[in-house]
Amino acid sequence: MAQHADVVVVGGGVVGLTTAIALNEAGLRTVVWTAEVPRQTTSAVAGALLGGPVMTEPRDDAVRWQKTGLEIFDELATHPHSGVTAARGRLVTRMDGGTPPWARDLPGFAECSPDELAGFKAGFWITSPIADMPCYLDYLVDRLCRSGGDIEICTVASLEQPTSHAPIVVNCAGVAGGTLACDDSVTPVRGQHVVVENPGLTEFFYEGGADDDWTGFFPHGDRVVLGGNARKGDWNLEPDEAQTADILRRCAEVEPRLADAPVIKVDVGLRPGRPSIRLEEQQVDEGRLIHNYGHGGVGVSMSWGCALDVVKLASA
Repeated sequence: MAQHADVVVVGGGVVGLTTAIALNEAGLRTVVWTAEVPRQTTSAVAGALLGGPVMTEPRDDAVRWQKTGLEIFDELATHPHSGVTAARGRLVTRMDGGTPPWARDLPGFAECSPDELAGFKAGFWITSPIADMPCYLDYLVDRLCRSGGDIEICTVASLEQPTSHAPIVVNCAGVAGGTLACDDSVTPVRGQHVVVENPGLTEFFYEGGADDDWTGFFPHGDRVVLGGNARKGDWNLEPDEAQTADILRRCAEVEPRLADAPVIKVDVGLRPGRPSIRLEEQQVDEGRLIHNYGHGGVGVSMSWGCALDVVKLASA
């Protein structure tokens, strides 16, 4: 396993794959160790809206990471098989305060009319890249392999394990990354999505500012991902029928065409919640260890910016 690698990346979700690609394309031979194939990771469950406000800590770094990511995702949206497309959609909220000043600088900004608010207190239109995650993960796997990287399916019980196979180890294991790093600040945030047949939608909808239950839908070709919720501290990966019914009801109230859309499947994933993203090198006795985890619900949008910062650390 990874006998000739310069770097072992632990974790096969979007953060791990993107980090491995960036390292490989920078000339560092990289292998990904993952307990699950990428399409079975939490990343496959994401919506995934890639624009919008940055609410993540560390704030200055997160703004920079998202800016970097948006530039790359905008370019990927021009590639027909990447899984990334540019879409128009509404961002809404139930909170008072109207449209925030920063929103007016977003691509495609336009105020929602009262009818377009769908019962919410404020909202606006933007244009943003969105990712069909199963397709996008396939694209990343292919790009990783074409760049000279590999993926190995294995269980990592300790970060000491990969240090014997490569001089640099990058911890991108999401919720498990906190466990491996003995980081008690990482908490699972359970999310559930419902995937339905697309009744003809081309525009996304997303409710921001909600703590537990939010309303959103993201069309990806012949299917639509409906959301959603966030249950902090919940490790349960089994779909909840009551939550499914609630998600379907909320989305149909905004878009009646979704009311009769056949359900394809229900997905559940565990977001790696943390007060702030951890991206730093830790001194260890053998080799070098770089942490890149704790992205919560913004792993996709932050993935490229964080990956390029990992490359800077690894190349130093």
